[in-house]
Amino acid sequence: MSYKADIVDRAIVEFLIQDGRMSCTEIARRIGHVSERSVRYRIDRMVKGGVIRVGAVVSPKAIGFPVTADVFIDVEPGRIMEVAHKLMEFECVSYVACSTGETDVSLQIVARNNDELYGFVTQVIARYPGSGKPRRCWCP
Repeated sequence: MSYKADIVDRAIVEFLIQDGRMSCTEIARRIGHVSERSVRYRIDRMVKGGVIRVGAVVSPKAIGFPVTADVFIDVEPGRIMEVAHKLMEFECVSYVACSTGETDVSLQIVARNNDELYGFVTQVIARYPGSGKPRRCWCP
């Protein structure tokens, strides 16, 4: 069953993107023509329908991981999913994505310092069976 979002649902989502803790009362006030109860009902319906998720997003810098890097690697044919699933097991990996194009797998790594980042890239990623040497590493 697909969810049919209307203009009010989209407005609610936009306000929650701006501030995930915004109250239903405040959202209703900003929209102008809906009640707080209607906003609360719509949010519950979107959560239950899998349209939105409510949760906390941790800032790596705030918990001691000030270094962030996007790493792109080539993987042997037929082993992309194996390598991607293995990389997801490491706590320092914040996301893994498989792609088509220049590289096979991209991931984001958080680290306490550049030495820790370098060690993970050269000692873990580059040595995992099936993965080639990282093609690019970008630190914003």
